[in-house]
Amino acid sequence: MTGTIFVLNGPNLNLLGKRQPGIYGSETLADVEVATARQAESHGMSTRFLQSNAEHQLIDWIHEARDQAAGIVINPAAYTHTSVAILDALNAFDGPVIEVHISNVHKREEFRHHSFVSLRADGVIAGCGTQGYLLAIDRLAKLLADAN
Repeated sequence: MTGTIFVLNGPNLNLLGKRQPGIYGSETLADVEVATARQAESHGMSTRFLQSNAEHQLIDWIHEARDQAAGIVINPAAYTHTSVAILDALNAFDGPVIEVHISNVHKREEFRHHSFVSLRADGVIAGCGTQGYLLAIDRLAKLLADAN
């Protein structure tokens, strides 16, 4: 299989490994980037790994993915619970989308229990730590293989 998977990360994930390690762990976003690239390579694919604190930038990357990506792994972070705009952008993407959350959002504050992104996602992985990204890559590879 060939193709590129966009791995999109929302606000504050640039602080991964430094911010609330009891919730999010000690791995950095750079560590996650290396691991996801290796996982994608094991499926004959590549990744484009991106992070922004700006909602509009995430939307622009989703638009780019329409022409450049076979699938999207997205951890929208706080935008999960607030962004209809990200949902709308994902709805314009034809490939599979997997939503990832490092923590189990259902064991946290009530407002974190709702996800706009889940309305479009082909799968949701939550509470598996940064391993969730690797599981998402595996799932995307399976969905893409089944589609061909």
